[in-house]
Amino acid sequence: MKVGECKGIRFPWRGIIEEYREFFPVMEKTPIVTLKEGNTPLIKAENLKKKLGIDLELYFKFDGANPTGSFKDRGMTLALSKAMEEDSKAVICASTGNTSASASAYAAKAGIKAIVLIPEGKIALGKLAQALVHRAHVIQITGNFDEALNIVKALVEKYPITLVNSINPYRLEGQKSAAFEICDQLGFPPKFHALPVGNAGNITACWKGYKEYKRAEKITSLPIMLGFQAAGAAPIVRGRPIKNPETIATAIRIGNPANWKGAIESRDESGGRIEAVTDDEILNAYTLIASVEGIFCEPASAASLAGVMKLYKENYFRAGDCVVCTLTGNGLKDADVVFKVLKEPLKVKADIQAVVKALEGII
Repeated sequence: MKVGECKGIRFPWRGIIEEYREFFPVMEKTPIVTLKEGNTPLIKAENLKKKLGIDLELYFKFDGANPTGSFKDRGMTLALSKAMEEDSKAVICASTGNTSASASAYAAKAGIKAIVLIPEGKIALGKLAQALVHRAHVIQITGNFDEALNIVKALVEKYPITLVNSINPYRLEGQKSAAFEICDQLGFPPKFHALPVGNAGNITACWKGYKEYKRAEKITSLPIMLGFQAAGAAPIVRGRPIKNPETIATAIRIGNPANWKGAIESRDESGGRIEAVTDDEILNAYTLIASVEGIFCEPASAASLAGVMKLYKENYFRAGDCVVCTLTGNGLKDADVVFKVLKEPLKVKADIQAVVKALEGII
């Protein structure tokens, strides 16, 4: 090849639809809308295991490494691809943040409009910035997520707009790819898979993925599914919807999950559990993951580790059990939380002696 001559670039990863095409409802004519989502790292938590004295084979599936910084991209690539197949001109969603960011980005890639309804004052600034920069039509309502979702569902019944919340079946179809990747990366299914639970689409989708992989004889066993809600937004744990859910973990601040039934089925069919963790437990896990393992996840993501730590103290696990914790989103999406839980940087004079004094006991 001559200097300056481009013959095209071959990317080893093609996005989840092409990599796992046999498991998805796509046809040759389906226009694939992709930002090369998926293939996110599975990171062994060796430092954390030593620090906490946890006798588990613990892994983090860091889906914050997806293109828009959350697991939502897995479902959105398929939802937008099918919307384009159906010649949709616009997509719409209600969101506490990650869905709006993902829908906006994939709609921009597809060249169609995105409409986003968000609860006023209940969305992390980083996520709102993503929706805005992708030129979505963002509308804040004076209500919570559940009210926003009800409005969106009513709108799609009257207007030719495609709904891309997780009640769109293609969203869950795409999200099940995380289960495929975990099995491929480990070489086997984990004993336990722990996830944060908000709208409950991810735990539902991953359980679906494991079952499909087993039917296809890619794996020989199924994991036990563990879901964790924030204590102030734990309708499944309490057994009833919560009108005004509250938690620092904004991504799971949902009082009436759209996939409630799927989460219950995932728990019951796998013999697992769905429990609640407090904001303090979430924030403790959040800072541990970042300071000990070097992974900056958003607070809601840390609910998975918080729950595993809680169950470990109850002697729920056996020594050596393989546990995968899904970290659903990137910490930069909700970076303001850092300044709520950690000290501001120490200020000293621009003088080497002042710096040395400030570092006493460190250097």
